[in-house]
Amino acid sequence: MSAGPLAGIRVLEVGHILAGPYATMMLADLGAEVTKIEPPGGDLSRQVGDSYFASLNRGKRSIRIDLASGAGRERLGELAAGAHALLVNLKPSAIRRFGLTHDALRRHNERIVCVALTGFGLDAGDHPAFDYVVQAATGVAALTGDPAGPPTLPGYSSADNSAGLTAALGLLAQIVSGRGGQVEVSLRDVMLSQLNYRASAYLNEGTEPRRLPSGAHSHYVPAQLFATSDGYLALFITHDGFWKAFCAESGVTGFPTMAERTARRAEVLAVVARALAADTAAGWEARLRPLGIPAAAVRTLPEALTAAPGAIVTAGGYRLVGSPIRVGGYEPRYGPPPRLGEHGDLT
Repeated sequence: MSAGPLAGIRVLEVGHILAGPYATMMLADLGAEVTKIEPPGGDLSRQVGDSYFASLNRGKRSIRIDLASGAGRERLGELAAGAHALLVNLKPSAIRRFGLTHDALRRHNERIVCVALTGFGLDAGDHPAFDYVVQAATGVAALTGDPAGPPTLPGYSSADNSAGLTAALGLLAQIVSGRGGQVEVSLRDVMLSQLNYRASAYLNEGTEPRRLPSGAHSHYVPAQLFATSDGYLALFITHDGFWKAFCAESGVTGFPTMAERTARRAEVLAVVARALAADTAAGWEARLRPLGIPAAAVRTLPEALTAAPGAIVTAGGYRLVGSPIRVGGYEPRYGPPPRLGEHGDLT
């Protein structure tokens, strides 16, 4: 089995909780050597619980350093001299105060890549930027939920996870350039970027985004959740070929083009809902998937994990979801999460 594609890449991480640690864990899974630089009390996620910490920090090293001290910042410089990159998710004022920018570290290593992962930008101040706050601030919450009810939020930290992946991409892009330098990623910008077609429709056509019942897609019809005789089905008809195949299986007739289905949305949804009520969600999934029609029964997370046993790995004593990136000839070596200061302690 080959070494990971990032073998030999050394990454330092300074941060707490989710976005930054998730970014560097993705890199560690691909073979990078990731060293967490933790404050005397450790990453705050250690206080949440051991399994929570493990889900974001498997396979890393931990060095405990008090960056508020001169000796701590001197040690940071020594580590930076031998690193390819530093990824930080702290408040902008803390990033600058602790000397975690390229301008501050270039005297130790001109080619180090410094990634600042913040809420609104390195120069935007210290406004609170937790995941749910950013989802509210960028329009995500306003687009989520039933139109007759209040805005709502996804059941996981979509802003943090998305920003972490984007930060990892920015870090690798700058390493590939060979130039070193400062990279910035903000949760706000990432979530606005992920609202791409919604934003484009508003900016170019003046189309105000709106919530639709059952999580319906704004362009495709039918593409939403439907009640069945037992459970809910996600059906996603994105072109006329899917619709033709669905009609043949379900007995639905009419509305042959997407333009007509969009114009007569309410009629189409009523017809489809009646047809789907004749079988269970699991039954429709079994019937439609072999026909190539995008459909899935709504599952709980435990049910989804049971259905995908290959996604679960062991890291130390923890069972976790493994890397979503599969590289031919490489199998990640999922190490345990590090003990606080396990690989060095300067406090």
